[in-house]
Amino acid sequence: MPQERRAAIVMALLSLVWGYAWITAKIGLDHAGPFDFAFLRVAVGVLTLGAILLWQRRPLQPVPWRAAIFMGVVQTAAFLELNTWALVDSGPGKTSILTFTMPFWVVLFAWPVLGERLRGLQWLAASLALAGLVAILEPWRLEASTTSKLLAVLAGATWAAGVVVAKRLHGRVQTDALQLTFWQMLIGLVPMALIAWLVPQRPVDWSLPLAGALAFSGVLATGLGWFMWLYVLHRLPAGTTSLSSLAIPVVAAVSSALQLGERLRPAELGGMCAIAAALALNARAAPQAVPGEATDAATTSPGRRR
Repeated sequence: MPQERRAAIVMALLSLVWGYAWITAKIGLDHAGPFDFAFLRVAVGVLTLGAILLWQRRPLQPVPWRAAIFMGVVQTAAFLELNTWALVDSGPGKTSILTFTMPFWVVLFAWPVLGERLRGLQWLAASLALAGLVAILEPWRLEASTTSKLLAVLAGATWAAGVVVAKRLHGRVQTDALQLTFWQMLIGLVPMALIAWLVPQRPVDWSLPLAGALAFSGVLATGLGWFMWLYVLHRLPAGTTSLSSLAIPVVAAVSSALQLGERLRPAELGGMCAIAAALALNARAAPQAVPGEATDAATTSPGRRR
């Protein structure tokens, strides 16, 4: 029980870190273009994860390269580029909740790829999530922020694609989740560097606010955040951690309202509530992992995330 209590405390701290990381990313975008900031954030995260692996004396041995390349391009590069780009013209609260539609994209992708079908409450959860998406996107109001909202939804879809590949990989090859995350992020830096170099952006303002945003987003959220996530998954059931992770977009939305003055229209607020309820239903419907399977769930999180 003491070990479970410690894990619950770590999960609470992690929810605060990952929730507030959306705010620091928004602040960082005041001093750098979205693709430059995303690249710098992951680079700092890779250095942090590498230091953790060396501290634990884990060998940086090769991982299944095809899966690592796919996850590096899709789950690291595409995911972080899309959600950082979405933050340019949208608030952290809306962006985070739209990105956290990932579990429903996993359900859709897992059906043809893994043969996993919707069960019981998941049908209701999917319906609620769809209604919430329509309410937040507000297709009847065509404006600039609609593009940002679509980018956030696509970010959730790319995150989900990496999750499905990771789950399929586990069924075939024994992998270390922390090592796989390190290598996929390192590989993801390559296309991110090309995009940052080729796409015109504002010059980087090397300043203390940018350094603070990168330290929080890169070291705490991306590097140490992953380490904390693995610690929790070793000690708590997957369903419990899934429900606890619902606090992340809540922290992002509340922090954004208090610090950045983000205000939601009634339709957007209603949509966020519908998606939050859908995520809770989906987590409750998910099977509980036995202790020996907990580590594998680590591949379902982006660590950054966010």
